[in-house]
Amino acid sequence: MVKLCIFDLDGTLTNTLPAITHFGNTALTAHGFSPIESERYKYLVGNGRDLLVHRMLAENGADTPENYDAVGKSYDAAYEADPLYGTHPYDGIPDLLQLLRENGIKTAVLSNKPDNVACDVVNLFFPNLFDAAHGQRSGVKTKPDPQGAIMILEELSEKPEEALFIGDTNVDINTGKNSGMRTIGALWGFRTEKELTEAGADFIAAKPLDIADIIFKIQNE
Repeated sequence: MVKLCIFDLDGTLTNTLPAITHFGNTALTAHGFSPIESERYKYLVGNGRDLLVHRMLAENGADTPENYDAVGKSYDAAYEADPLYGTHPYDGIPDLLQLLRENGIKTAVLSNKPDNVACDVVNLFFPNLFDAAHGQRSGVKTKPDPQGAIMILEELSEKPEEALFIGDTNVDINTGKNSGMRTIGALWGFRTEKELTEAGADFIAAKPLDIADIIFKIQNE
């Protein structure tokens, strides 16, 4: 039985790659560093803002504490000034979420994006479609640590064996596994099917509505 689906945000619900590329390169070039190709950002993201900034600087051979502070502040300021820049839901996601709600399945978001930005994105694009939504918060470990996912389970009074974790990277699959949940890998996001299967995804979805098919199949087991 599935009673709850917890979704990653970037690369799963919304395509934020244009935004991350734009704000990352805006911050880098403001401090004299070279911009990074958009496709490369797919592999720099996933572990939260702090590691993203370190990885951006490492691409430039310039990951020092001073550069981290300067570029990080520029990245935060640019992103927070226009958090919806270049961002849009993936085709089929709103329909999937509506279908889940119509069938009594709770939904939540757990992102490594800063909490205020993650909530802005969720509230704008998916009003009234989630029972809980959380980004990176002080005192809560980032994915793949299970702390945030377990807190959502407790918040919504659900058990891990009756929940699914859905995401597009090995970080998400490991988060679900670390939390005792079954997992679905999303192929429309930032990473490859090989990465998701090697991480141990229980199911693979080629498009959003495949998730509904997987869930309904589980319900009939």
